[in-house]
Amino acid sequence: MKPSPFAYHRPHTVEEALSVLAEVSADGKVLAGGQSLVPLLSMRLAAPAHLVDINHIGGLDSIDVGNDVVRIGATVRHAQLEHHDAAARAIPLLRQTVTYIAHPTIRNRGTSLGSIVHADPSGELPAVLALLDGEVEVMSEGGGRRIAAADFFVGPLESALVPGELAVAASFRVPPPGSGSAWMEVARRHGDYALCGVGAVVTVDDDRRVTGARVGLISVGPGPVLVDLADAMAGQDADELAVADAAALVLTRIDAEDDIHASADYRRRLAAVLTERALRAAVRHRPGRAEAA
Repeated sequence: MKPSPFAYHRPHTVEEALSVLAEVSADGKVLAGGQSLVPLLSMRLAAPAHLVDINHIGGLDSIDVGNDVVRIGATVRHAQLEHHDAAARAIPLLRQTVTYIAHPTIRNRGTSLGSIVHADPSGELPAVLALLDGEVEVMSEGGGRRIAAADFFVGPLESALVPGELAVAASFRVPPPGSGSAWMEVARRHGDYALCGVGAVVTVDDDRRVTGARVGLISVGPGPVLVDLADAMAGQDADELAVADAAALVLTRIDAEDDIHASADYRRRLAAVLTERALRAAVRHRPGRAEAA
């Protein structure tokens, strides 16, 4: 199929893009990587009257690594983030996760912030943003605002953006010292949508005791599911984790459903098993460990 007719806009500055978005309002869609939007257009599941291509706006393709956050611009490609060594050193979970996103050809074009804004319940980066207490920077002609991950994902394929707004960057918070991380998922084929995915961050003190733990899950709810496991795991010996209680707690927080790919019971089983594995892997991957990624 072919997309419905639309007017194509090619702004060269953020201000130009915001002006167009303000004018077209709900009739407009932003094009960045297009790896999610273009198929929707081709199948006529989306039919905007205006397409605003932001790929020619300078400055939106930067990755900035600070002491507390890693900030990515709106046109940063998955592959760019995957191969950014400074970002991987600051937040290893970013590289650990991005390698699971689709296939190399898709990662070369798809944008990381676009994946977040798409708000797919099976998307890896929305869960990572939630897991790391991240936020999305949004601009409009009326000004700017920052939306915390906890408030950004409204429902399946629905974010807190309103007509006229442009997401210009996302910031991921650097985990506390002594933290390790891991991402694990199960799909029919590597690169396909995950039947279930789990990211974990575990913080360990100098006495090798767990002081913090949390997981983010995908494909088991209407959006990314964040579960704080600090109470369930606090004080445990990092080398002798008892993760069954943590997995049981996760099962009380998810809302898996049957679909053509897997049953709800199978997704719940995956959520429990992957939670246990991801927590143990996160401890192994903390700084200073020889087997760290």
